[in-house]
Amino acid sequence: MIFLELVLQNFGPYSGKQVINLNPKTDDENSRPIILLGGMNGGGKTTLMDAIRLALYGTRAQCSTRGNLSYSDFLNQCVNNKIDPVADTRIELLFEHIENDKPIKYRVVRSWTKNPKDGKDTLGILGDSDTWPDALVNIWDEYIENLLPLGISNLFLFDGEQVKELAEQETPPPVVVDAIRGLLGLELADRLAVDLDILVNRKLKEVGNSKDLANLEEIETRLTQQQEDYQTTEEKLETLKNQVEELEQKQQEAFDKFISEGGKIAAERNQLELQQNTKTAEIEQVRQSMCELAADVLPLALIPNLLTQAQAEGEKEFRHQQVQISKDLLIERDQRLLAWLNQVEISPIQVEKIQSFLIQDVDNLYVKTIQTEAPWLLADDETLSQLDNLIYHLQNSKLSAKEKLAILKNKEEEIHTLERQVQTAAAPEDYTKLRQALESAQNQVVEAKTNYETIRRRLAELETIIAKSKRELSDYTVENIKHKNSEHIITSAAKVQNTLKIFREKLTLRKLNKLEEEVKNCFLYLLHKSDLVHRITIDTKTFSLLLYDLNGKPVPKHRLSAGEKQLLAIAFLWGLAKVSGHRLPVAIDTPLGRLDSSHRSNLVERYFPSASHQVILLSTDTEIGKKEVETLRENEAIAREYLLKYDSSTRQTTVVENQYFW
Repeated sequence: MIFLELVLQNFGPYSGKQVINLNPKTDDENSRPIILLGGMNGGGKTTLMDAIRLALYGTRAQCSTRGNLSYSDFLNQCVNNKIDPVADTRIELLFEHIENDKPIKYRVVRSWTKNPKDGKDTLGILGDSDTWPDALVNIWDEYIENLLPLGISNLFLFDGEQVKELAEQETPPPVVVDAIRGLLGLELADRLAVDLDILVNRKLKEVGNSKDLANLEEIETRLTQQQEDYQTTEEKLETLKNQVEELEQKQQEAFDKFISEGGKIAAERNQLELQQNTKTAEIEQVRQSMCELAADVLPLALIPNLLTQAQAEGEKEFRHQQVQISKDLLIERDQRLLAWLNQVEISPIQVEKIQSFLIQDVDNLYVKTIQTEAPWLLADDETLSQLDNLIYHLQNSKLSAKEKLAILKNKEEEIHTLERQVQTAAAPEDYTKLRQALESAQNQVVEAKTNYETIRRRLAELETIIAKSKRELSDYTVENIKHKNSEHIITSAAKVQNTLKIFREKLTLRKLNKLEEEVKNCFLYLLHKSDLVHRITIDTKTFSLLLYDLNGKPVPKHRLSAGEKQLLAIAFLWGLAKVSGHRLPVAIDTPLGRLDSSHRSNLVERYFPSASHQVILLSTDTEIGKKEVETLRENEAIAREYLLKYDSSTRQTTVVENQYFW
């Protein structure tokens, strides 16, 4: 089956007639699987998916915006709000499939006006010869069930929310469970079992005497009433569930208002003031420490140049003192040498020359060390040492002062923050109103949940009562209404029921084994991480997935990342579609919701081109972005591209062909 064309006329935000070519063939010989439609949120992507469902299934269509609306109200909701009320709203879906080994095309047309007559649309089927096969119109529901059964349609027409729900829940949602049951053929076995019960009861009525018949009818009447009560209670439970959700939303709104308008801060006012007092005391301690620094050497930081000059002068005078001492020592030694020379037999002339040499030699040695300026500091060794210690201590005090100033600034900012929080706190009377509103919303939620729990217990009681009535009906018919002519039917029916039960179990195991292998292969192919999961099993009752590693140990689902869960959900849907045996198009709305870049690449490169022979992608610019669309183009996977341009001023959407966001 291939979707060839979708025509929308005054449907939802699509004003006028707009035609979308969905044919994956690029020419007579070549085709590419992907039809890419880009649009922002609220721009009409989901409306396109609803249009396909509505064209195929009509009143049975599981459209996203229908909810609990009647079919008539839903059709009114789908009419474009800018058109004349008497103008037609129309959907056309042209598709091709193989019938009797030949390709055949049908154009499904549904049209209606505002407030349609009898609350229905007008259905037409246009064949290859542009004729309307009335006979096919009358049996269309049965015909489309053979091509794309409604029960498994969600395996081929699904959206990102469905994948998100399937990924986050431990057990599949009801829509997927129904699709699995339809895929496994369990609905047929269940329907046959019900038909057998009806046949047995009918035969028992025919052969029972008046008293037995009256008792039997009384049990059946009671069972019917119980089943009606069950249905009514179930509807009431659903209503209460919706009510609980609405009240929880109101409670959240009241809580948000309580927070935003200062209710929480007012409730914590004492704590904030205590923190403010603590911070103030800490600031006072820091200031006291700074006062102590100011009372010590820190004021000398105002004259750093004088201190440096004094230190340099002291070092220079100290060096000069050392030089003078060494010079005096040399002169004393020379005097001793001259005195000795005068005692030995050396002529006075030679002694005079030696003396002249020694004087000149000392002068030459110390000529560079002659002090040109008179000393003025006159500091001794101890004073110079104290000066060095003072300068070192001053540097430490300056660093300490900077640290304390930074601490003081941070503390003051913290106090300012606390003061602002206290100032934003609600006034006492406003806080009381906010608190009362929040408590009222909480009490309403509690009351609604209590009512919901009561009805849920009542529903469970009715289930037990109905099961008891069914057993009573079964026991009564088996024990009290026996007739030779019906004995064979009753016995055979019981055997058939047992056979059906065994058949159902074996069929389930057989199909699930195949499905488990397909889901595992699809998951590993998408994940590209072969060591994470070695085996996948599916529970025969809940249809939940169980994962095992190479050692046969369970892999809890919570150990998977959010992206891996998304890929597992997609692999589940992909595996179901493969096992179904139906060669059908796949349409995906918002396909890449919460995936990171690596998982997106896996889907873009591995899933989209292989999901089916025709893949219709409805995406925003943040899902299939510039990188992803370029990858698909390079791989020659895209047959056609469209951009859904939404005008917020007119609230209308226009389909632009051969264009995407990039």
